[in-house]
Amino acid sequence: MSAATVTAPPRRPAPTPAPVEARIGPRAHLRHIGALVRRNLLAIKQDPESMFDAVFMPIVLTLLFVYVFGGAIAGKGNQHDYVNYLVPGLMAMMGMNIAMGVGTGFNQDFQTGIMDRFRALPIARSAVLMAKLVVEVARMLVATAILLGIGFALGLSVATSVWGLLAAVGLALLFGSAIMWIFLTLGVTMKNAQAIQGVGMMVMMPLQFGSSIFAPTTSMPGWLQGFTDYNPLSALADASRGLINGGPLAHGVTVTLIWSVVLTAVMAPIAIHKFRTKS
Repeated sequence: MSAATVTAPPRRPAPTPAPVEARIGPRAHLRHIGALVRRNLLAIKQDPESMFDAVFMPIVLTLLFVYVFGGAIAGKGNQHDYVNYLVPGLMAMMGMNIAMGVGTGFNQDFQTGIMDRFRALPIARSAVLMAKLVVEVARMLVATAILLGIGFALGLSVATSVWGLLAAVGLALLFGSAIMWIFLTLGVTMKNAQAIQGVGMMVMMPLQFGSSIFAPTTSMPGWLQGFTDYNPLSALADASRGLINGGPLAHGVTVTLIWSVVLTAVMAPIAIHKFRTKS
């Protein structure tokens, strides 16, 4: 009698685990964003100096430009007339300055290792960037409120309505959030915060001073006026003036909305992809 030979059935290959984010639904995604927003707010509470730029920059810039350039543009002793021109322009500038800080702060988080910890957790990778964006938009809202407060103290008046003022604030926040995606991408891809600041200044200086933020563009040469017509900061500043002071709106609002949608549609996927694949 011979022993029967039993052949073991072939072992099935172990299933390939699905990517973490494939199992995360919209509700869990929102919960992750909320938890990370709370974490970022607690970090600000522990480090209140990180709010200095949002609190003091609007005050310093408004006083500096009103009392240095206001007399030359509006006439000596008429600086308060310049306030209604300057403050809507500074609302556009505020978004750029806050956005550059987002990139440097995000890059420094990589240096401390906290981003490696986040990427090891079973959370949506995009939630990390979205939470950062939400907190920085809130910081921008604080800076804008302080800017308007100092503006009202210096004589700013709203010729349209409260709804026009709120629409100007909303437009500035929308454009600022779009700009932040650019700096979040730089924060992920560049090696250090100094490099981000260098690139940011090279972009910000021509955009800010080659615009209608500080002075009318009528005295500029023709080629520069062509640049300012499609400079997104000029469009946002002109749109904000129209919403606060009254006047033409269509061109400024349209150009600002187009820039905001295009920048977000292009840069947000790039930033999230770079964050997922960063080694």
